[in-house]
Amino acid sequence: MVEEIFLQNWIFTKFALPFLLIFFIVFAILEKTKILGDNKQISALVAFVIGLIFVGVAYPKDIVNNLILFLTVALVVVFVIMLLWGFASGEEKGLHLEGWMRNVLWGVLGIAVVLALIWATGADTRVFDVLFQQSWSKTLWTNILFVVAIAAAIAIVLKK
Repeated sequence: MVEEIFLQNWIFTKFALPFLLIFFIVFAILEKTKILGDNKQISALVAFVIGLIFVGVAYPKDIVNNLILFLTVALVVVFVIMLLWGFASGEEKGLHLEGWMRNVLWGVLGIAVVLALIWATGADTRVFDVLFQQSWSKTLWTNILFVVAIAAAIAIVLKK
């Protein structure tokens, strides 16, 4: 039979870990920026209060929990990409992206963050319904695909 350990207890996962995460992040920001001065006790007290307020409200806590899930998956994906890049490039300098590759990477990361925020807030079904479940959706996407295909064909012809 599977037994629950204390790390799986709902009090630990729903309250202690989110509180500690927010407490340490807020405390680190307050200490780094010195907004409240050099007194660490005041920074710790403010971070403590913000952490307690955070775990007391369900919606922001759920958003942060969902974003942490996205962050862990994204870190693994980035690690695998960098590992494969290192094997493929064989350079000792490391990963150096230049020009268009850097812009593409930032674009992909930006789109991933926006999609993660839409998913984490629960707005993904509403966005999907607006974009794909309306009476005009099929016509819109057909026209967009047609315009993109024509633009790509023109770009290919003019490039030669």
